[in-house]
Amino acid sequence: MAGHQECGAYLYDPAARKVGEYRGQAGPYAMLRPLGGGREWQADPELVRPATQDERLSAGVRAVNERAAAAYGLGRPPVPVPHCAECAELDASRAGARARFDWSAETDANVLLRRHLQAGHPE
Repeated sequence: MAGHQECGAYLYDPAARKVGEYRGQAGPYAMLRPLGGGREWQADPELVRPATQDERLSAGVRAVNERAAAAYGLGRPPVPVPHCAECAELDASRAGARARFDWSAETDANVLLRRHLQAGHPE
């Protein structure tokens, strides 16, 4: 399918489970690049298909979030300080959110833990 695409088209690669920008053919493969830039990957041209609007939007939001996380040092979750009751409470809240698959509550707990670390445990 990718062989009939124009460069720049957004395609979904089910093997990689992500959307990429079609860059062209390389031998038997379709070359895709992640939205927002990054390392290209090889995809089976028989499996890729045009990305839906929802898939493109989701991939674009993910790319923006990854850039922001890298710019603000938010790529890794904050680490609680041992023997600090408030750190332990926020860490337990975060663990509970993860167990419930509540990503919003997990993010909230991370934000609160970062704020506490900055205010209560300056380097």
